[in-house]
Amino acid sequence: MPLKSEKTHPWLRFTLDLSHAPFELWLLGGEAVSKCEHLAGVALGPDAAAELMKVYLAKGALATTAIEGNTLSEAEARKRVDGIKDLPPSKAYLGIEIDNIIAASNSVLEHCRSGNTPTLDVELIKQFNARVLANLQLDPAVRPGEIREHSVGVADYRGAPSEDCQALLEHLCEWLREPWIVDVRNYPPQDQRRLDAVLKAIVSHVYIAWIHPFGDGNGRTARLLEFFILATGGVPFPAAHLLSNHYNETRAEYYRQLSIASKSGGDLIPFIVYALRGFVDQLRAQIDVVREEQLNLFWRNYVHQQLGESETGRRRRYLVEDLGEHKEGVPRGKLGDVSVRVYKSYERRGEKTMQRDIAELEKRKLIRRQGDRYFANKELVLAYLWPVTR
Repeated sequence: MPLKSEKTHPWLRFTLDLSHAPFELWLLGGEAVSKCEHLAGVALGPDAAAELMKVYLAKGALATTAIEGNTLSEAEARKRVDGIKDLPPSKAYLGIEIDNIIAASNSVLEHCRSGNTPTLDVELIKQFNARVLANLQLDPAVRPGEIREHSVGVADYRGAPSEDCQALLEHLCEWLREPWIVDVRNYPPQDQRRLDAVLKAIVSHVYIAWIHPFGDGNGRTARLLEFFILATGGVPFPAAHLLSNHYNETRAEYYRQLSIASKSGGDLIPFIVYALRGFVDQLRAQIDVVREEQLNLFWRNYVHQQLGESETGRRRRYLVEDLGEHKEGVPRGKLGDVSVRVYKSYERRGEKTMQRDIAELEKRKLIRRQGDRYFANKELVLAYLWPVTR
């Protein structure tokens, strides 16, 4: 029996024709896969890695709720990641919204770590909706995790007929379980898997938004499904939150692109290009953060090797390491105040000791002077980005 949505929502075609995709889509897709491979192979200390996971979990949880009106700050979202729940009663529901995304994301993470990844089916999507709506005050017609029985919409867009939603979700899941990127010549299987995941994540998001199968939380469910597909498809966990960040930061364009996709008869290519542009930009920024963390770790190890653990070595090492926290540099007269431990190291030793240490550190090229300011010379360990002058 034909579905009513075939007439009301003809753009729900469950097809993606990439044969006429612009070269930009493939360039961005290739760069996204390459950068995910880069991130997946990064070595970081356990503390630094855990901190980055928390930072991007907080950003992702806030982004996916902020799109729909959550007004908490990033600092407040980070507190929720750390289990600190100190919001006033009037804002408690905002914290619960973020808690729900954090819990759902962590559940996906644990499934991936255990190797027990759930099947992508309608029941899983229902579970995602139940999770994002847990413990929230909802309209009586909204039943978390259950397909709606009434008409819903956003602005001038109406979701698919309620009687069709179950069948549409089943069709979507069948389509998503099929391989989309296969037998690409000279394209490694792991890269095929990641590109497949990125495309499916973006498309699944759009289809959940189009079908709008639940009474509430459809956007959060769509973005959680997107995260699930990315994470289980080989995208590093911190990076799997980045599409939500992009949508939130470009919220007006996000809604415009969703509208264009349906009004164009279901042409997904423009939305995919929009999403990939943002994903790649977010990946570049994330790699910069990771690179900075790696540079600081390597720099501290190098400084320790050069200066050692003697009393003099420790004093000089503290000065170099803590000067490195001041990217804008520090005037000569303020070097003794760059940190508490530096201040304590020099408070009883006098100006001559400081002068001697500065001269020695400049000689070893561990610090450099530029105008009237001093900088930690971290460029010394950037082997391929600076001329070798030592």
